[in-house]
Order: sequence, then C-alpha cells, then structure tokens
Amino acid sequence: MNEFDVFLGFHRPQLESAGVPQHLWLSLMQKLKNEVVDAGNSFGIMQLEDDAGNLTGWSVIVTTENGVDIYDSQQIYLIDHAWTYTFQEAKGYLQQVPGLLERMATLMELDVEGSTREELMDGVLHEMWKFNQTYQLGNIEASAEEKLPVWYILDEFGSRVQHSHDPSFRMVPFFYIPTQMSFTLLWPIKSLEQGDEVTRDYVENVHDELLRKIRLLPWEPADLTDISANQTEPEEAFFTSSRRNETLPDHERLEPIPTIGGGNKLKVFANYIYVKDYLKDSRFEIVENQEEADILWLNNHFKDYKTFSEDSPRKFINQFPYESVITIKDFLAIVCRRDQLEGELGIGVVSMDTLPRWLPTTYNLTTELPQFVSYFQQRESKGLDNHWICKPWNLARGLDMNITNNLNHIVRLPDTGPKVACKYIEEPVLFTREEVVFTREEVGAVKFDLRFIVLLSSVQPLKVFVYEKFWLRFANKQFSLDALDDYEKHFTVMNYREDADWKQLYCDDFVKEFEEQNPDQQWSNVMADILSVIGSVMECATSKPPPAGIAHSPQSRAMYGVDMMLAWRRNERGA
Repeated sequence: MNEFDVFLGFHRPQLESAGVPQHLWLSLMQKLKNEVVDAGNSFGIMQLEDDAGNLTGWSVIVTTENGVDIYDSQQIYLIDHAWTYTFQEAKGYLQQVPGLLERMATLMELDVEGSTREELMDGVLHEMWKFNQTYQLGNIEASAEEKLPVWYILDEFGSRVQHSHDPSFRMVPFFYIPTQMSFTLLWPIKSLEQGDEVTRDYVENVHDELLRKIRLLPWEPADLTDISANQTEPEEAFFTSSRRNETLPDHERLEPIPTIGGGNKLKVFANYIYVKDYLKDSRFEIVENQEEADILWLNNHFKDYKTFSEDSPRKFINQFPYESVITIKDFLAIVCRRDQLEGELGIGVVSMDTLPRWLPTTYNLTTELPQFVSYFQQRESKGLDNHWICKPWNLARGLDMNITNNLNHIVRLPDTGPKVACKYIEEPVLFTREEVVFTREEVGAVKFDLRFIVLLSSVQPLKVFVYEKFWLRFANKQFSLDALDDYEKHFTVMNYREDADWKQLYCDDFVKEFEEQNPDQQWSNVMADILSVIGSVMECATSKPPPAGIAHSPQSRAMYGVDMMLAWRRNERGA
C-alpha cells in the first residue's frame, strides 16, 4: 500500500463529507505531511479605508499574476488555527497562555494600548463570536465530555477572508490523524484573476433566506422585532422526526400481571447497578436473566412495546412508550406550554412574560430561531434582563451549557447541534451558606435546586406519586449575574466534578433553615406549588395521544427525576 492509499484510508470519510474535490487530494496530503502553509504565496491581505483614511474593513485578494484556476491540482491551502478551546476553557486560556489575549485583541481590532487586561478579556469574549468556527470529534467511543463542541479562531490570514452570498472559495476544518493536528482547508470554487477577492459563505449550509439573515447577525446586524415571537405547538410529525419511532403495546395480548403478596417474590432483572445494590426488600429477588424476570429495570431506551406485549405479556418494564415528551428538553417545553388557560395565549406587552409562568421562557434554536431573536430584541428594547442559558436537548450534567446575554453568541450555537434557549433566572431564591467554610473561601448566598423523585404508575387513569424526601444541590460560590463561565457560581451539579466541593443537606434540615432565612415564606406553601407544577406537567404530558404524549401501557411503571429551582417574582409595583 503506497503513501497516498494510507492517507486515504485514514482521511477519505473526512474528504468526502467536506466535499474536497478529488483532484486536490494528493496535493493536500503532501502539504499536510510537510506542514506547508503557503497561502501567502498566492494571496494578500488589504486594509480598506474610507475617504478620510479610516479603516473600514479587510479584504483578501489573489496576488499571483496568473490568478487561480479551479482545476489546478495545487490550489488547496492550509490555514492555521490561532486558538482552539471549548467555551468553558476560553477565559482560562486568555488568562494563562502568554500572549494569547494580546494576539486575539489585536486580531479583533480592540484597543490594546488603552485598555486594561480585564477590559481586553471582556472584549475578546464578547467579540469572538464574529470569528469563531467549530467542529466536533466524531469518535463513537468517545465520552460525552470528549464529544463537546470545539471552537477555534483562524490565524490572521484566515480571519480576514470576508463573507459573500456568492463566494469564490470554501473553507472547512480538517483533522490530520498522523500529527493529531487540525487545520482549515481553503480551495477555490470558481476561477479568479489577479486582484479578485477571496470570499467564503459564513453560513453555507443555511439556505432559507430568513434563517440566513438571522445566522449572519454577528456580521450584519438587523432589526427583527417585526417577527412574531409567539409559539405554537408543532405538528405531530415533529415528535417523530429524526428520532427512532416506538411501537405501542397490543392491549388485547396482555395477561394479568403478578402483584406483590401471597408469599411470591417478584423477580427483578436490572442492568442498573444501584437497583442491584440497594433493592433489599424481601418481596423482590434480583435475577440475572431477563427471561425469568417479572420486572425489567433497564437503563437503555426501550422502543418495541408491541413485541414486549406479545412475547412477555405478564412482565413489567420501567419505561412508558413516548415518555421522551418529558425526558427530552425541547419536547418538555412544548408539553409544559399546554398548561395555559383559554384566552391566556401570547406574550405580555410590558413584562414580556410567557405562560405558564412557572416555565422559564424557552425557544428551540433549530425550529424557533426567528421567534427567539425577535423576543430577545424586544426584551432588549424594553431594557429587560436578557440572560439566557442554552442547553443541548440531549445532554445533562451541565455539559455544553452556555449562559450569556450576547445575541451573537446564541445565534452561533446552532452550528454545534440542536439547542434550546431558556430564560435564565436572574432572581433565584438563594440559600445562605455562611456557616460552610471551605479551604479557599467562605460561601454566602448561593443558588440551589431540588431533585424530586416522581413515580408514574398509570396513564389511564393518570396516577402520579411524588416521594416526599427531596435531594438538594447547591452552587459553591455566591450568586451574582457576572462571571457567566464560572461553573461553581451558576450551576449546582457538583457530584460529577472531581475538583468541586459537594455540599449536602438533609431536606428536613433544609426546610428549617429555609424558613429561618425567609420568615415570610412557609415551606408547606412552596411545596404545594411544587406539587401543583409536577401534576400539571404530567397532565399535559398525557393529554395528547402518542407520539405527542405518553402512551397508555399497563405493563409500564416509571420513575423520573424532576429538578426544580425557586425564583422570586415581582408584582406590578416591582416589589
């Protein structure tokens, strides 16, 4: 096998998915092998000025006398990445890597001489969304952390290539396996003469005219407040698109299911370690074979309820058909919005509040991006708080979550996969932890949330149970609406972080301290509101037939973790 065949063996999938023309592959291999970065031999950077001599922009032009021939096999170029990072790492890198802050500030044309380091850092973190590019590693065996989106900023040459709706070049990231290095590839898609401009399409995979306008907002600002920000429930097909459909049980095939009592033990098969370790009740017996079990407790998503009802009509399973309407973030928001009274649809003209009031305003950044941008800009025009937390619809534990009040940041996030944007709670109820002293500092009033265990035993009729004991999770730093990248200030899930302190408190002790810290609030009233919300969610989730709602399944029993955060709500007088 020759060198080129080996190269293709490693990189053909990348080359084909990126659309790199085959006549450029051999030249690319040679440049990657020898790390040839030679774009400067064919192109130049020009500063653009107005009549008064003020800098107005940049342009990259062809400088070779013979121009650029689209069919020339040498016309592919490597562009270096000046800075590669995840969002959570960005500020730390700027603080710690010598020269990086100054280089990025200069590239972004910030006032380096007249600014403090803190001002420069804030400026870079705000402006970088005009320069960021992104990719994700595609290793199937990689952990969720390893698959997080990687952001990068091109070097001074690559960052000067301007946008065009009719581009002359394409630019795509490329990972060279032998050296484990990433580059961006640049090649022409039309022939150019000397002096012609090198351009690319910043949103080349977006074809809808309105969406292109929105996705280009970081570079081409526009007022979109004339677009309605109101949300409507999507068609039934939305709940099955891009997801593997589930089958429904055949109710006629079901038989009486064993119950506890009469001296018979129910046999439990579980591939969830904690069930095996902690199910000690004498009425149950752990077995290692699904065939002999009465109850299947699975930690993988189960889909084929029809076959299950036919082949195992006397067994239980720990999931319901189409329970994804409450376990996936974008579905959950749709379900919760069903809890609106007749005549209450719409958005408050002054407050911009949405309904139900217990649900933070939530938009799907894939399907509702125009509505979100309009809502954001309307809030901005009214001087309302505009902090948002953006989350992948299919990840948990705080992974790939971004808190920001920068619209340019938010409209770039769809590049990294489906996201929802939820209005960040700017006035959460806080819990004072002055008595808790860690080695680094004393902690004051911090965010917290409450994890409730909710049991669904039946859809028809609806039967829901809530375990009266709840689990508390606390942030580790005093809350304030700044340092939005500080995980221990803005997030509460610490048990997955090796370097974080993990505060725990029994719920009975919490209730006592909560009422001492908030003498005007009775926990019994708070708890009644929490139970009402949980009940509303489950009613909404079962109010429509599948796939838009949880399906009736006599063989199903399920347990869900429901996280709650408390917030203060101001009245019309602002009190």
